[in-house]
Amino acid sequence: MIVCIAEKPSVARDIAKVLGANTSREGYMEGNGYQVTWTFGHLCTLKEPHDYTEQWKAWALSRLPMIPQRFGIKLIADKGVEKQFKTIESLFQKADEIVNCGDAGQEGELIQRWVMQKASVKCPVKRLWISSLTEESIREGFKNLKDQSDYQSLYEAGLSRAIGDWLLGMNATRLYTLKYGQNRQVLSIGRVQTPTLALIVNRYHEIVNFKPEAYWVLSTIYRDTTFTATKGKYGSVEDGQKDLQNIEGKEFTVTDISTKKGTEAPPRLYDLTSLQVECNKKYNLSADQTLQTIQSLYEKKYTTYPRVDTTYLSDDIYPKCPDILSKLTNYADLTSPLAGKKLPKSKKVFDNSKVTDHHAIIPTGVVPQGLSFAEQQVYDEVCRHFIAVFYPDCQFATTTVQGKVEEVEFKTSGKQILVLGWREVIKPAKQEEEKKEGQEDEEKTLPIFTKGEHGPHQPQLAEKWTSPPKPYTEATLLRAMETAGKLVDDESLREVMKENGIGRPSTRAAIIETLFKRNYIKKIRKSLEPTPTGIELISLIREDLLKSAELTGIWEKKLREIEQHKYEARQFLDELKQMVTEIVTTVMMDNSNRRVAAVAAEEKPKKTTPKKASKPKKTETVPANPDAIIGQPCPLCGKGHIIKGKTAYGCSEWRNGCGWRKVFE
Repeated sequence: MIVCIAEKPSVARDIAKVLGANTSREGYMEGNGYQVTWTFGHLCTLKEPHDYTEQWKAWALSRLPMIPQRFGIKLIADKGVEKQFKTIESLFQKADEIVNCGDAGQEGELIQRWVMQKASVKCPVKRLWISSLTEESIREGFKNLKDQSDYQSLYEAGLSRAIGDWLLGMNATRLYTLKYGQNRQVLSIGRVQTPTLALIVNRYHEIVNFKPEAYWVLSTIYRDTTFTATKGKYGSVEDGQKDLQNIEGKEFTVTDISTKKGTEAPPRLYDLTSLQVECNKKYNLSADQTLQTIQSLYEKKYTTYPRVDTTYLSDDIYPKCPDILSKLTNYADLTSPLAGKKLPKSKKVFDNSKVTDHHAIIPTGVVPQGLSFAEQQVYDEVCRHFIAVFYPDCQFATTTVQGKVEEVEFKTSGKQILVLGWREVIKPAKQEEEKKEGQEDEEKTLPIFTKGEHGPHQPQLAEKWTSPPKPYTEATLLRAMETAGKLVDDESLREVMKENGIGRPSTRAAIIETLFKRNYIKKIRKSLEPTPTGIELISLIREDLLKSAELTGIWEKKLREIEQHKYEARQFLDELKQMVTEIVTTVMMDNSNRRVAAVAAEEKPKKTTPKKASKPKKTETVPANPDAIIGQPCPLCGKGHIIKGKTAYGCSEWRNGCGWRKVFE
C-alpha cells in the first residue's frame, strides 16, 4: 500500500480524487492501492525548555543561556492533533511506500518530515513537488516523483530556521523579560520580529526628530504651463527675491525644445511580497489578508503556489502559456490580441537561473466561480500581470522645453504616451504617499512650443518646507523587509537584494501581525507606528545582531545557502549559539536598572467597542454567499472595510476602535 500525506484535508481530497482513492475512512481516503491522509499544518513542534530539564521550567537569569545538546520534537498538545497522528502512525507502519505531498516549500518539508520522524518511518519515501493543484499538475507530479533525499538540504534549512528561532526567541525573551520587564510583562524578542520592529521605531525617531527647513522655489507660468527655475531650491528668501525682481516685467523666451522617445517594459510577474505590496496600496488589504486570499485561490486551483520569492517563470512553462491565456475567458478582450500569435519570450519573464523550487504566481487557467470580493481583487491582479508580460512595451515621448528670462533659466517637461502597449491591460495606480519630495507628475501633454517664441509670463516665488520621511505602511514595510531596510525603487536592483532580505515571503505577514498582537506597533489609517512599549524595548537593545535588519539579512542569506548546499547547517547553528551566549553575557552586565513601561490599555481596541456591537445576533440567517460582503464599507464607522476572521466578519478598523462584528450561524 502506498500512503500519501498532504498538509490539509482539502488538498488530500484533491489528490485522492486523482489517484482513485474514493473511499472515506476515519482520517484518510482509500482506494486503487493508495491511502491518502493529511496533517493540519504543524502536528509537531520543537520541545519546550522544560521538556529537556526541569531546571528550565522556571524563568531565572542564572539558568541562561538554554542550549540543548540535541533538539527534539513533540506532538502539539491538542486532542484533534493526537487523534490524527495516531491514524497517520498506523498507516505509516503498514505502508510499503510513503509519498510526501506537503506544500512544496521549506515549511511544508519540515511539517511532514517531523511527522515521519515522530512516527519512526522505515519504508522508502518519495516526494511530490507541484506548483498548482489542478488535476493535470497532480497527475504530472505523480509521474515524476522524486526521492525524498533530493530535498534533504531543504529540510536542513527549515530545521535550522526553527532551531535558530527557538534559540534566540526562548533565550532573549526570558533574558529581556527578567532583566527589564515589570509587572509580569513578557518582552518578546525574535530573530526577525525585533529587527522589523526596529525599522518602524527608527523611522518614528527620524520623523519626530526631523527639523523642517524652509526653502524657496522660483517658477513662472507661460502659456498656461508652469516652468521651474533650473537653479533649484533657494536657501534664502533674499536670493529668490533678487532673481524674481530681475525677471518681473521681462518677456519669457523659449530657448530649446527636445523630445526623446523611450519604452517601458511590462511590470514583472508577482512574487508573494510584490503581490502583498500592490494589494495593500490599491485595496488596503493587509499582508496577512493578501496571503490568506492567494492561498485560498491556490487551494481552489485558480492560481499557482503562492509562497514564492521569484518573479520569473522557468522555460518549461512557456509552451503552456497559450493554453492558459485561452482559458482566461473573463479576460477575452485582453487575450484576443495575443491569440494565434507566437508569444514573446523575454528574459525578464523566462529565466531558469532565477527559478529554484517554484516560479512566479500565475493563473492556472481554471475558470473561477463564487469568489469573494477580496479573491476577485487578488485574482484580477495576478491575471492582468500574466497577460501584460506578453504585450508590447509601452512607448512614450518625453518633451523638455527650456526657457529664459534675463539670466534666469527655466525648464518644464511632459510625458506623452504614444503606444499604450501593456498599459491597455494594467492601469498603474498613482501612489501619492510614495512620491519623493519635489517629484512631479511628468505624464502631462505640453502645448506646442516654438524655439525662439517669447511673451509675457507670471513669475512667483513660493516658500516650501522640507518634509520628514513618511511612516511605514504595510506595503513599504514589506519592501524594507525584502531589502534589509534599504529603500529600493528599481525592480532589477530589488531582485538582487532579495538574497539579504529579512524573513521569508511566507512569514513576513505573520511577523507584522505578531507585532500588533504584542502591542509593539499600532495602525493609524494606513501608517504603522510604534507604541511606547515598542519604542522603549528597541532603545534597551544594544546588540546590533538583535535589531539590525542588515545583519539579520545576512543570517537569512545563510539559511538560503543551506538550502542551496552552499553552507553547513551545523556552522550556522554554532554561530547562533555563540551569539546567544554573548548576548546573555552582555545584558547580564547591564547595571542600569531600567524597566520597560507596561502596555497602555488604550492600545487594546476592545476598550472602545460600542455597546450595540458587543453582542452580535446569534440567530441571523446565513446569506446565500456571506463572503460577498467582504471588502464592502463598514456599516458602523464607514472608514474601514469588511474582513473575514476565524469566527466572524468584522471591520478592518478594529484596531482603531471600530467594533462592528457579525456572526452567521
